[in-house]
Amino acid sequence: MSGRSTMLAAWSRWSKWPAGRRLFSGVVGIVVPYARTIAPQFLEIAPGSARVRMKDRRRVRNHLGSVHAAALFNLGELAANTALSAAQPSGTRWIVTDTSIVYVKKARGTLEGIAKLDPVDWSTSHEVVGESRIVDSGGDVVARLQVKWRVGPAASASAARAPSTP
Repeated sequence: MSGRSTMLAAWSRWSKWPAGRRLFSGVVGIVVPYARTIAPQFLEIAPGSARVRMKDRRRVRNHLGSVHAAALFNLGELAANTALSAAQPSGTRWIVTDTSIVYVKKARGTLEGIAKLDPVDWSTSHEVVGESRIVDSGGDVVARLQVKWRVGPAASASAARAPSTP
């Protein structure tokens, strides 16, 4: 399996432009509509790592005046999935199979989801575990997210079209 990640190629091309990071973030919100709910700002993307910012605003807050648990989860999962996508070679695929999150403290202010993953073997279908952490502007961890993915080679087009045998 070879070939550069589509996400990484787009990031490398767009992030060089003056408004490229903002445009990239907007396109991700179109491709992944639920991600748009937190208005993510992508700061860094490299194979196996990502940093994504979310500003604190009324639409992501709960009734207690802190950032809602679902918004924190969304940010953490987006960072982890971005890091994995940036390491994904062509001819492969992945899907989230499990997630868990630990909320460490109330989240307020601008937050960052940070993910750094170990190298992934994409040659066979298997499960991989990665983590992201969400930090506030003071650098304090407010939540930790663990994601489990099923990764591996993409099914060939001919296998996908072949009729199944009874």
